Amino acid sequence: MNNTQPSRVALFTLPNLLTCCNLVCGCMATGAAFYGNYRWALVMIICGAVFDFFDGMVARLLGISSPIGKELDSLADIVTFGVAPSAVLFYLFHEVHYPAMLHSAERFIPYTAFLMTAFSALRLAKFNLDTRQATSFVGLPTPANALFWASLVVGQHAFLVSLKFNAVFLFLFMVLFCMLLVAEIPLFALKFKDYTWRNNSVKYIFLFGCAMCLCLGVSGIAAMIVWYVALSVATNGRPGR
Repeated sequence: MNNTQPSRVALFTLPNLLTCCNLVCGCMATGAAFYGNYRWALVMIICGAVFDFFDGMVARLLGISSPIGKELDSLADIVTFGVAPSAVLFYLFHEVHYPAMLHSAERFIPYTAFLMTAFSALRLAKFNLDTRQATSFVGLPTPANALFWASLVVGQHAFLVSLKFNAVFLFLFMVLFCMLLVAEIPLFALKFKDYTWRNNSVKYIFLFGCAMCLCLGVSGIAAMIVWYVALSVATNGRPGR
């Protein structure tokens, strides 16, 4: 008898079910984006991020972390935080203004959006193997990247499809965030071992800034991500600095 096959119990655990919910949310976000329903795509990415947060927490609380769960988590993350934002960009590339010099390539440029998926996969693979990222991050986390793009498109859609913006700017902006995903930039994580100001000053400053960003509406989510990166760079990713 082959004892290497995973048991039913190992497959159908609460953390794995939560991870599957993340995966389903990612699929729904992708489908919505391909129909240009950016708002629903954003809602599903947010829901996926919530499930992604709780699946790891529940696994640690129950002490049932498994190799299957880790593999499933990476699969769900690449869909929700890699494919879904790429789908958002893919549809947006069909809506943005194209300069005259790019009219001949207008049919092909939207497919460059899936560079985001490739770099997200690289980011996730790097995270899984990088022991430096146990308590902080190196490079922009994929959930933050996905939330940035979905919220930006929902909140600033009118500007993005106006003559003030065009496909060149969108492409360069996308490449910048692809680089941020795999860049050797230390970013702090919102994990509290205690609640003292000395050890968490940067986190408290970040949360205060996030509260201010909420005044911007949906675009405030994108502003929070920019604030997160800027504050991390300014403090070298140290939560208590």
